Amino acid sequence: MLAPSFLDSNMRIVVLGIGNILLTDEGVGVRTIEALERDYVLPPEVEVIDGGTCGMEMLEQLENLDGLIVVDCVRAKQPPATPILLKGEDVPVFFKTKLSPHQVSLSDVLASLEFTGRAPKSIAIVGMQPVSMSLGMELSPEVEARVPELVAMTVAELAALGIAAEARD
Repeated sequence: MLAPSFLDSNMRIVVLGIGNILLTDEGVGVRTIEALERDYVLPPEVEVIDGGTCGMEMLEQLENLDGLIVVDCVRAKQPPATPILLKGEDVPVFFKTKLSPHQVSLSDVLASLEFTGRAPKSIAIVGMQPVSMSLGMELSPEVEARVPELVAMTVAELAALGIAAEARD
């Protein structure tokens, strides 16, 4: 499949950061999109959403997208603080085993969109294997140190969709 052109003003791309910022590394998705918005200028086709632990209320915002990039804490039996990228055939597998505490609601949203014929054309999951899920508002030092890698992976996924993210000076 050819990547759509970033000049197509009708494109709709969402970068969705999800997670509970009260549970240390569970908040890595939200912290990553904060860093993305701080460090990059994104074109109007890209909407960055802090989804927190939202569920079905996200339905309308995620329908008929050209691309959806979900940034989240992902338990994938990898060493702690390992960046993880899932796309293509790996995305449905992500939803068959519960890798994230709030994943069921996102799975329900995507299943509803699929059922109504309004699913995103492309979905990628950018994630990080947690070090800690204990109560606390700060990421573990190991995960915090690797947030720039998640930002870079997200920017690379945008580029794969034909979207140029411009680094801020």
